[in-house]
Amino acid sequence: MAADYATALLAGCGAGFDPVATGGPAIHPAIEWARSGAMALTGRRDGHPRLAPGPLAACARGAALALARLAGDRWPPGLDAAALLGERAAILGLGRRGSVSPGGSCRLLRAADRWIAVNLARPEDRASLAAWLGEGDTSDAWRFAAERVRTRAAAALVERARLLGLPAAVATAPAAQAPPWCRVPVVGAPVARGPDAVPLVVDLSALWAGPLCTHLLARAGARVVKVESRARPDGARRGPAAFFDLLNHGKASVALDFGSAAGRARLRRLIAAADIVVESARPRALAQLGIDAEREVATRPGLTWVSLTGYGRRAPGCDWVAFGDDAAVAAGLATATGLPGEGPIFCGDAIADPLGGLHAAVAALAAWRGGGGRLLDLALRDGVAHALAFGSALGPAGVRAVGAPDDDVWEVVAGGESARVAPPRARPVAGRAAGLGADTRRILQELAAPC
Repeated sequence: MAADYATALLAGCGAGFDPVATGGPAIHPAIEWARSGAMALTGRRDGHPRLAPGPLAACARGAALALARLAGDRWPPGLDAAALLGERAAILGLGRRGSVSPGGSCRLLRAADRWIAVNLARPEDRASLAAWLGEGDTSDAWRFAAERVRTRAAAALVERARLLGLPAAVATAPAAQAPPWCRVPVVGAPVARGPDAVPLVVDLSALWAGPLCTHLLARAGARVVKVESRARPDGARRGPAAFFDLLNHGKASVALDFGSAAGRARLRRLIAAADIVVESARPRALAQLGIDAEREVATRPGLTWVSLTGYGRRAPGCDWVAFGDDAAVAAGLATATGLPGEGPIFCGDAIADPLGGLHAAVAALAAWRGGGGRLLDLALRDGVAHALAFGSALGPAGVRAVGAPDDDVWEVVAGGESARVAPPRARPVAGRAAGLGADTRRILQELAAPC
């Protein structure tokens, strides 16, 4: 199934490759899920780990197979793409928590008619609770939210939350027909490139999905320049250093004052030098800096622009805030993971982020290889929905305890084989990421964006 998914991704990109071969025996998607580390993060704390309702780990491996085909000899061996789904959890020491996301910032709450997901990942999210749900004692934010939410309609709650910039979603069932994983709203002029060309990637993204995309592009041979605001740098810098280093080691670091005319002018010059731009902001955020992705692609031959958002660039979703956990809930994943009568259950750790990063890297590299001239619109929700719907007939699979139930050791049986449910794991960190702005002067001078 991983090879089938890789072939489908490349065909969707118009990459023109022959079908991708697995290079080994077929693996049942449930076995891949058990080995990925993400299954250990799925289910209730006091219950067995849950099977994913779709081939998520196989799709992650398929995306990596597609990247390997696109990169050719530049792609180094050894990437366990399915393990990327649990990599952050391994570094943070997270586990499964049922209706609470492994990271703890997102919860599934029962509204009057349906369940909703609410993510209070930022201080401003907690500060918005009274504006969202009315005045009251918000010292215990989750207790306050649960009490206020249970008497109100889910759709109205989520609509108001989104108007306030709160990440929220109705826990829906998976769509009968999954949306495209990538849209191309603007097509510009391509340029011819030689076989030895190396793309310059300007990375304006933050947190997980976008930095993972550019990390994978770097693995494929690209040169990556990470650009951050001096006033509001990548929020992942405040998290565990090992996770930030893992995704950002080897990237040059440029820090600019986006509040000044000079800083915005330097940003535009960096974009003008780029072959690929990757960003994860809502369109209006870049518009405030005088940057219009549509215009850039339409007027810059060869430019590939990757826009990675929660719900895509089209209204009304273009203005909605989303993180990996709530975006996956919006795709129907939590509802499909829960058992009948139980309610929705989180599947993995913010799984829309690593899936989004993998898909974005495939789209970016395929577009660049084709000469560029593409605005690529990828939504975290749609990437999960697409993977969830791929290969609907997975075949029977079961979960059983190994030893005493209190040992929390489980195995999956499927397709005539079995596999232990592996804990999440992370790759070794190759080195420290550059400090904020460590390469600013050198990069600006080199790329004709004077200091």
